[in-house]
Amino acid sequence: MDEEVIKLIPKRKKGLLKIVFSRFGLTVFLFLTEIAVLAVGYNLLFEYVRVFAVIQTLFSMAMLLYLFNCDMESSAKLTWLYIITLFPVPASILLLFSKTDLGHRAVKRKIVKMIEDTEGMVTQNEEVFSRSELVKSGTDDLCKYLNRSGHFPIYNNTKVTFCRVGEEKHKYLLEELKKAKSFIYLEYFIIDEGYMWGSVLKILADKVKEGVDVRVMYDGMCEANLLPFDYPERMATLGIKCKPFTPIRPFISSQYNYRDHRKIAVIDGRVAFNGGINLADEYINRDKRFGHWKDCAVMLEGEAVRSFTLMFLQMWNITEKNPTWDHIDEGASVKGSKGYVMPYSDCPLDDYKVGETVYMDILYRAKSYVHIMTPYLIIDNEIELALKYAAQRGIDVKIILPGIPDKKTVYALAKNRYKTLLDAGVKLYEYEPGFVHSKVFISDDEKAVVGTINLDYRSLYHHFECATYMYQTDCIGDIEADFNDTLMKCREVTNDTIKNEKVIYRVVGTFLKVFETLM
Repeated sequence: MDEEVIKLIPKRKKGLLKIVFSRFGLTVFLFLTEIAVLAVGYNLLFEYVRVFAVIQTLFSMAMLLYLFNCDMESSAKLTWLYIITLFPVPASILLLFSKTDLGHRAVKRKIVKMIEDTEGMVTQNEEVFSRSELVKSGTDDLCKYLNRSGHFPIYNNTKVTFCRVGEEKHKYLLEELKKAKSFIYLEYFIIDEGYMWGSVLKILADKVKEGVDVRVMYDGMCEANLLPFDYPERMATLGIKCKPFTPIRPFISSQYNYRDHRKIAVIDGRVAFNGGINLADEYINRDKRFGHWKDCAVMLEGEAVRSFTLMFLQMWNITEKNPTWDHIDEGASVKGSKGYVMPYSDCPLDDYKVGETVYMDILYRAKSYVHIMTPYLIIDNEIELALKYAAQRGIDVKIILPGIPDKKTVYALAKNRYKTLLDAGVKLYEYEPGFVHSKVFISDDEKAVVGTINLDYRSLYHHFECATYMYQTDCIGDIEADFNDTLMKCREVTNDTIKNEKVIYRVVGTFLKVFETLM
């Protein structure tokens, strides 16, 4: 690797510093600060404590009325109710702070305007949309919904290749990056120093010298956890356009809630990658933190790549004074490819719950089976009902979850759901070799979704996400084969295994249940 490229790769923050600048560290800091302010206030205004108590009661009552009349999912309301009961003033202020969307109002306005402005850039082919197989399967209904929520057409003439593990995706990505002639767009939740990102960065630096337009965007949480604050300037020395999405700004805005969890790579409008795999070494098993890291991705070639080009540019242009929409029309069809492909994104700042709706559509329309891989299982009542209803009407519902967790508290919350789902007939499995990070739905040998959307509240409601919906594509057989192969390496969850579960998981899961919509 070139020495000038190596210098760009920062050293990882370690130990206490990494914890302090993590999401957990920021949350603890904000909470302790609020408690301290409240304690100081009580001390200074002790002689007015009765007046303060009345004001506190009235304020808390007002916030409760606001809570039950605002547009919020019911399980989240219960969580806030519990927290306000325990900590009336801090919790009420935090609720008001989060609901005012301070710092995201301008972003929300820009996103809504961008969706309106780009409505005609990627259009639906009506002949494809009205085909009988789409109408009979109900896929046209889902397409109508996705076109309404964000203008996401359904395409044919698109080849899809399934990557079973991060190592496969990495190999294909490097091959396609080397072929780039016009542009490279990368948008990832996590970029971390190491072999994977270093190998990509070397190619990006070379491509800039050839005149290729290279843009890189990563979530602002990386600045707190992994990358230095001047990383865009470092990249600029190589000619790479780079920016973080909404860097963390404590006390100033609620941006902390709305993270860019998407993973998109678009090359020349010809090829796009989507899935759960970030640009960090654990995703290709060079850094084994939680056993074997099981992840997956899809590589698209053809017309459907346009939607990912548009998704990237919509996010990139949020902070641009003069938005440009370069390369939207670049790319070509792949004739003879089988089936239909519908890329889509989910924005937490609009009125649509796209990720959850697509998953529920698959569960409610399934005729034989729904097979799922997900790293987390922190679900609301709607998804739980859909899973249970599918199993209770005879659909084979199987879910593969991690055997080794990356977050033990989240793992405990998932186990808290096991008994209810098991009793309804849902079959649960844990991947013994390590951690499952794949986000996959497969149904009836004809439908599949691969993307970034987890079965957890934060992913379904608070993050910017994206995924690829496939109907009757050739690779669906590969996705189902991979599920069955992974299943062979899993231990099945039964009533006996639940009874023998570690006490700590039961206790932690029960306690954290009331906070699950905030995790």
